[in-house]
Amino acid sequence: MVSYKELGLVNTRDMFAKAIKGGYAIPAFNFNNMEQLQAIIKASAETKSPVILQVSKGARNYANQTLLRYMAQGAVEYAKELGWEHPQIVLHLDHGDSFELCKSCVDFGFSSVMIDGSALPYEENIALTRKVVDYAHQFDVTVEAELGVLAGVEDEVAAEESHYTKPEEVIDFSTRTGCDSLAISIGTSHGAYKFKPEQCTVDPKTGRLVPPPLAFDVLDAVMEKLPGFPIVLHGSSSVPQEYVDMINKYGGKLEAAVGIPEEQLRKAAKSAVCKINIDSDSRLAFTAAVRKVFWEKPAEFDPRKYCGPARDLMEQLYKHKIINVLGSDGKAAE
Repeated sequence: MVSYKELGLVNTRDMFAKAIKGGYAIPAFNFNNMEQLQAIIKASAETKSPVILQVSKGARNYANQTLLRYMAQGAVEYAKELGWEHPQIVLHLDHGDSFELCKSCVDFGFSSVMIDGSALPYEENIALTRKVVDYAHQFDVTVEAELGVLAGVEDEVAAEESHYTKPEEVIDFSTRTGCDSLAISIGTSHGAYKFKPEQCTVDPKTGRLVPPPLAFDVLDAVMEKLPGFPIVLHGSSSVPQEYVDMINKYGGKLEAAVGIPEEQLRKAAKSAVCKINIDSDSRLAFTAAVRKVFWEKPAEFDPRKYCGPARDLMEQLYKHKIINVLGSDGKAAE
């Protein structure tokens, strides 16, 4: 058993309370490799933003659970090297699909876990979430639950159709489970292909697809039922078109990739939405930079020469999200 406190990490409880009061959201950036982690920590340290390092089940298997623990501890020390005296860093399991996985993450030093029982019948979701909460809270680990289903594909998470969260269920669900935060479905979706072309309109000036607006009426109804309760948005990458264009220019093939407009995410961040998940955007930035190097220098075989530019582009992306979308810059100093 390894306590996250020994690694220098924090849970989400105080972080979320401050975010709701301050009208901003905490960035929850998924990572799979060292370059992503370096970029996240550097961006967060330089902007003095609290941050959530997210790891999916697939990423945990890819990185190895033991290495991951030391990477998280190293991230805290790296942040201190960068001048962040008291880093506010969470290590969070994204979309845990079983009690056993959540328990393993708690035992290996995670400070927050998500149990995603959203695909289960309502009562089974409650029972599974309650079981995870009872275990995690013994060690002061916070628990995120999900109510409603997001469409899209990302790692092992896949659903054909989305089902909006039912506001009338949220009081009963949060009370009976004891969860610390709740991920809801209001029209976001996983992956880079969040919407089918027929769901979108076309911008006459640019010819680009414009996705349908988020269901802020559902969010408002949830906030009315659960005033001050931490709300989470998954599937909130905006799929920057400059990265899509770079990928396609340098030999890739991403067609009709479209995400959530940043102005809608800014609006959500000013409400009770205190955690916004971003994964696909950094994948796109990484891929765009690597493709550019390979296209311009096909003889290159030193990983530092293509992973380095990828890391730099992701750092720019993370800083942009922190400052211009989520509004969390400077909040770690408060």
